[in-house]
Amino acid sequence: MTLKIKSQYRASGVNQREIWSWAMYDFANSGYTTSVITTIFSAYFVAIVANNQEWATFLWTGTLAISYLLIILTAPMLGAYADICAAKKRFLFISTVGCIVFTGLLFFVGSGDLWLAMALIIIANFFFGTGENLIAAFLPELAQGKALGRISGWGTSLGFIGGLVSLGCSLVYVIWAEEQGQKADQFVPVTMLITSALFALFCIPTFFYLKEGGLPQSHPASQDNVHAAFKRLSTTIKGLSNYRDLLRFLICLIFYQAGIQTVIVLAAVYAQQAMHFNVADTMLLVIVVNITAALGALIFGNIQDKIGHIPTIALTLFGWIIMILLIWTAESRPIFWLAANIAGLCLGASQSAGRALVGFFTPPLRYAEFFGLWGLAVKFSSIIGPITYGIISWFSSGNHRLAMLLTGSYFIIGLIVLMSVDVRRGRRSALHTKTTPSLIYSK
Repeated sequence: MTLKIKSQYRASGVNQREIWSWAMYDFANSGYTTSVITTIFSAYFVAIVANNQEWATFLWTGTLAISYLLIILTAPMLGAYADICAAKKRFLFISTVGCIVFTGLLFFVGSGDLWLAMALIIIANFFFGTGENLIAAFLPELAQGKALGRISGWGTSLGFIGGLVSLGCSLVYVIWAEEQGQKADQFVPVTMLITSALFALFCIPTFFYLKEGGLPQSHPASQDNVHAAFKRLSTTIKGLSNYRDLLRFLICLIFYQAGIQTVIVLAAVYAQQAMHFNVADTMLLVIVVNITAALGALIFGNIQDKIGHIPTIALTLFGWIIMILLIWTAESRPIFWLAANIAGLCLGASQSAGRALVGFFTPPLRYAEFFGLWGLAVKFSSIIGPITYGIISWFSSGNHRLAMLLTGSYFIIGLIVLMSVDVRRGRRSALHTKTTPSLIYSK
């Protein structure tokens, strides 16, 4: 996929190849989300590793919650440090290698290996989430403010295509393995090696061509970089009231992302437990949904820069609510497929739009720090959404339809909070920080 980006959309000094290499990271890391979290390993964990116990879904969501909690505890501090030291790319490389290695190690997980599976998922997902925050922090350095939605949409769209490629390669192998009479506990581990290898291959352009846009920032001589990062983060947290629209949007983000993360984490589990899909059926479903998600990100990325951030996000939240109602009532596969593709369109659009709006609200020179806060919000939502679903399904003796219906309440709350966000006021607050550097390092 070639990205042709007009010069008026690119930040000063940024060339087209650099934006392409940034977007290629979305292409590379989406294979992990699609294969490990959404489709293959999640269902494998519930059905094979945990032997379909009533608490299996809750244990899967709890395992992810631990990894997200670790990201919450580290992301803002890591972002502040990366900004001060101009180290986003260095930390991105470390987190990428970590995710690739521990994803590959999932090959050794078999039936009953609960502790091994949990440990590897916690570490792999921690590295993935950290890298996700860091790559997002490059966006405001690459795009003009008026084109954040467009370029974020291109990256997100390319990401879904990458997930499609990765899952498609695994599906080809799974079909062959099933024809050879292999069972899930034989072929699923191999798909983890495929996912890991493709992540490693496709992220190479990012580390060759993406430049570290920031410069090391000065701080009092009495402070080392770690101390300065703590000081800066403390100042940011205390001063969040100066960014009230960013704060309101982060609260909105927590709620609607709780719903989205639930769908992402439990899509394969729901398809197999409620709709009785097999592994190949589920993989084919997610492949098709990735296509609609790529279209959603591309289409709504352009729409967002024309009609505005808030209307675009509101439109996607209405779509999510409709999807939840359809999936709750779906008894036949055609209705379920319709709901899944609506989810795909909304997934691509809402992921791209949310990232772009945070970039719009972010002060210059503080991108990694503020995207660390964005990551904190997303990861917190990744805890409360799936955990809520897991608890409901456990206490309702596996009623996945009820759990999915109640997930819809997160989208409704997010929509209500979104209405209080003023985009122009939030942008003014971000740009005002540029003229008040004393806010960054107060003695």
